[in-house]
Amino acid sequence: MKSNELLLDAFGRIHETVAAALKEADDETLLRRPAGKGNSMAWLIWHLSRVEDAQLASAAGLEQVWTSQDFAGRFGLPLSGRDTGYGHSSSQVDAVKAPPGLLFDYYDAVHRQTVEFLKSLGDEDFDRIVDTRWDPPVTLGVRLVSTIADCLQHAGQAAYARGLNPEPAA
Repeated sequence: MKSNELLLDAFGRIHETVAAALKEADDETLLRRPAGKGNSMAWLIWHLSRVEDAQLASAAGLEQVWTSQDFAGRFGLPLSGRDTGYGHSSSQVDAVKAPPGLLFDYYDAVHRQTVEFLKSLGDEDFDRIVDTRWDPPVTLGVRLVSTIADCLQHAGQAAYARGLNPEPAA
């Protein structure tokens, strides 16, 4: 198996987890915040989509799907166009509201861009420096793995949040 094939599989698992979490989710489920203060499913899926979009577009030298396909306008969130959710306050988490179809459409478009980029890579590409703000500088391979780790964590959190019963146990 080639390195990019392994990464395609990993990003494919994020896609599957997001799709399963959103399947038949209603607005109440999407907006419910675990323990009243955890991140909602809507916020988690929007955030992981923004993270993958921002990180991969930067590494690939592409425009983010968020702007290139006007998802920023379609979501209409009261946030800056560059916002990915990092460091959000509780009120900012509450502001992220979107129907399941729109959340999936955005993640699906991000995933398609990710897949096309990964298909173009050879093993020699993974050592390319993509971020010099860190010591040591971040390579493409490290950026891809960290993006997978972050997005899978948030996809799992969304699946967990979906499964919570809003009624107290008897």
